[in-house]
Amino acid sequence: MEISIVAVFDLVDFDNHEQVVYCSDEASGLKAIIAVHSTALGPAAGGCRFWDYASDEAALKDVLRLSKGMTYKNAMAGLKLGGGKGVIIGDAKTLKSTALFKAYGQAVNNLNGRYYTAEDINITTADMAIVNQSTDFVSGLEGKSGNPAPFTALGTFLGIKAAVKFKLGKDDLTGIKVAVQGLGSVGYSLCEKLHAAGAELIVTDINQLALDKAVAELDATVVGLDEIYSQDVDVYSPCALGASINDDSIAQLKATIVAGCANNQLAESRHDQMLTEKGILYAPDYVINAGGIINVALEIYPEPYCADSATKLVENIYNTLMTVFETAEANKMPTGLIADEMARNIIANGTN
Repeated sequence: MEISIVAVFDLVDFDNHEQVVYCSDEASGLKAIIAVHSTALGPAAGGCRFWDYASDEAALKDVLRLSKGMTYKNAMAGLKLGGGKGVIIGDAKTLKSTALFKAYGQAVNNLNGRYYTAEDINITTADMAIVNQSTDFVSGLEGKSGNPAPFTALGTFLGIKAAVKFKLGKDDLTGIKVAVQGLGSVGYSLCEKLHAAGAELIVTDINQLALDKAVAELDATVVGLDEIYSQDVDVYSPCALGASINDDSIAQLKATIVAGCANNQLAESRHDQMLTEKGILYAPDYVINAGGIINVALEIYPEPYCADSATKLVENIYNTLMTVFETAEANKMPTGLIADEMARNIIANGTN
């Protein structure tokens, strides 16, 4: 790696992370970084994504931000878990192999239970099954909690309903226009729920097959990648990679609500304030998209996994967001700041 130890501590995204581990295995080609942000509430938990980063520094910054986000997400979801994240660097299409995932599993195992890994972007439950051959500190396995995507989609859907209720005073989504950026497994599942609830969909994605499917099955309208921000809609729902809320996109937004399942939606923390000043209600990303980790957490807990219990916990995302919205309005503060304060208080108390 080109980044020195000193540079890690100097990075803006470094937030007193407990541990940052660089992992490599020459035989399999594994290059990965695991970040443990906090274990104050319990073992760190968070998925691992496989991404072809532009640089090692970009990978480091991403894993630092994502792991901190997991700490706050798990705290706000009421889980007895801390926050961590893994990133595997490279092109998943060419580098994926049994040997690589076994090597990653060994790297996780070397942390002795301080971090539980799971699937994320470009990694499947089948890949996690291979990781499981090298370590028990893995979750989201088939036959147990399984794919977390449906639970993430459910939580995001309920979060959109909460935002619509709070901002627009409507109890249902009939006729609500939603611009969805990203039709991956979570994004498409979310669109199915929105369509069934009577919402009108405008979508974009780099995958033409997903777009064609959305048109055929969900009566969606397709727009270009750069056109999604300026649509005349009620809700802008970012469901792809992070940082889509930035100076340029905020200037284009006509939506009065930002609520989606993507991680790290704000390019910079100041964009939370910018949304508030523009009268746009922001559903903090790590609160609204916590459904997946809630489901996975029940696999980590010593009690037997129960899908019904997971669903009930996910449904509470609606109430948590309403509390965030109401507190932000009462204190005239951005919703993201309020959620951060709530999460930090939970972590400081060391219990959930």
